[in-house]
Amino acid sequence: MAATKYRDIDDLPKIPANYTALTPLWFLDRAAAVHPTRKSLIHGSREYTWRQTYDRCRRLASALADRSIGPGSTVAIIAPNTPATYEAHFGVPMCGAVLNAVNIRLNAPTIAFLLGHSQSAVIMVDQEFFPLAEESLRLMEEKAGSSFKRPLLIVIGDHTCPPESLHLALSKGVIEYEDFLGSGDPNYAWETPADEWQSIALGYTSGTTASPKGVVLHHRGAYLMALSNPLIWGMQEGSVYLWTLPMFHCNGWCFTWALAALSGTNICLRQVTAKEVYSSIAKYKVTHFCAAPVVLNTIVNAPQEDTILPLPHTVHVMTAGAAPPPSVLFSMNQKGFRVTHTYGLSETYGPSTVAAWKPEWDSLPPETQAKLNARQGVRYIGMEQLDVIDTQTGKPVPADGKTAGEIVFRGNMVMKGYLKNPKANEETFAGGWFHSGDIAVKHPDNYIEIKDRSKDIIISGGENISSVEVENVVYHHPAVLEASVVARPDERWQESPCAFVTLKSGYEKRDQGKLAQDIMKFCREKLPSYWVPKSVVFGPLPKTATGKIQKHVLRAKAKELGPVPRSRL
Repeated sequence: MAATKYRDIDDLPKIPANYTALTPLWFLDRAAAVHPTRKSLIHGSREYTWRQTYDRCRRLASALADRSIGPGSTVAIIAPNTPATYEAHFGVPMCGAVLNAVNIRLNAPTIAFLLGHSQSAVIMVDQEFFPLAEESLRLMEEKAGSSFKRPLLIVIGDHTCPPESLHLALSKGVIEYEDFLGSGDPNYAWETPADEWQSIALGYTSGTTASPKGVVLHHRGAYLMALSNPLIWGMQEGSVYLWTLPMFHCNGWCFTWALAALSGTNICLRQVTAKEVYSSIAKYKVTHFCAAPVVLNTIVNAPQEDTILPLPHTVHVMTAGAAPPPSVLFSMNQKGFRVTHTYGLSETYGPSTVAAWKPEWDSLPPETQAKLNARQGVRYIGMEQLDVIDTQTGKPVPADGKTAGEIVFRGNMVMKGYLKNPKANEETFAGGWFHSGDIAVKHPDNYIEIKDRSKDIIISGGENISSVEVENVVYHHPAVLEASVVARPDERWQESPCAFVTLKSGYEKRDQGKLAQDIMKFCREKLPSYWVPKSVVFGPLPKTATGKIQKHVLRAKAKELGPVPRSRL
């Protein structure tokens, strides 16, 4: 379709003085110029200033460019939240290449697929995960045979890890990260992308398909999200941010770039535990952190000896990744955390809607506040359009809080598309929208609320049941630590809810039959009768590499249980 020629009051051209491609890379340049001695990164005993971080990122870009890595190249990093991972978010795109931050929780066959599909020319790997990278490369070579071209392998040493794994890598002739940086120029003259549509990052979804989809993001979207996040959250210049959210997850929801825009301080956490979160808050005066609801659940249920309560100051928390139960939001609030609930996908650069707080809610009961805050809310500042549409007609559903439809997005913070997957792109961009696959309602105040993933809706006797709403009730039971509800075959109703539950400490040794009956009775008092789980299964819940509960695994388990027998009464 040809572009429409627009009319204007002038014929003034774009020139270097008044137009440049939007990119978050300039945020680092500014941070180094304005706050050169302010701490940029703290990782254990290692600390860097913004000037040092800028120098290190330019060294990385220079060293990559010297090895012919640039536009059209992909650089993978397999590492937890460490300074090197942060530096890669600037250094890699500074040489024009695309960053592929790989999930460290994936197995070797999956990583081999991702590295091959992305054609990663360089692999930077943390010393702990060097054996994983080696095994992945072995599988790639086994599959490709004589045509296999081995990527440049760089091992990242970490002073907080035992040295043996680093020594193993170095004994095999692998380049050490600090040595690689040493070969680069700290004054490297990096260039902005020629076009802001140029790719900055590639990330693979943790979906259940045989081969995960490669989400391609551009400089423009990363710039807009890096500025939208602080505005939405009310972050101030110099904020202290704790890295509980993996940087490999949607590029840390673009907070990697946002912290440079704020000249803030990044506190790296290699391993996330409730004890580390509480101690970091006290030690570093952390002001903000992001976490999925599963992490919040760990924080609110932490043993007393692992906590530091009351909190020494207010700590702001952003949560997304799954619908948080109101009970968890309520408990976080009671402990002094201020939770902002957002929603988004890898395909929308991370959070793209927010349960924007309204002053008139301040006087409402805490439980009501938690329910309002559990909604997914309204669109981000940088997202132009958001709607809930009828899956059959494609028309917006009424804002009645009852009529369900699919959440769709349109705007500059939507991905370029899936790498080398035209069929998936055609489906996901049908009708000029990005289709999320999430089912929601739109309330009279235009706040949206997710009811389920389209594939997670339970259809019982022809009636739709929201598994999320059932889970929210189950979570309120005093014995429940985690819960997930899926469809189980039912002789009478075709499907009925089956609750998979992880119990809190102290409840594991109780009679599980009585506990199951008690949970069902508890739900019966709060839900329509056909929404009440007809079966309860206890045990740990399977999770993806990003901490999301794997409902497809639970659906398979529920199917193996066989159908719920027809009542003889």
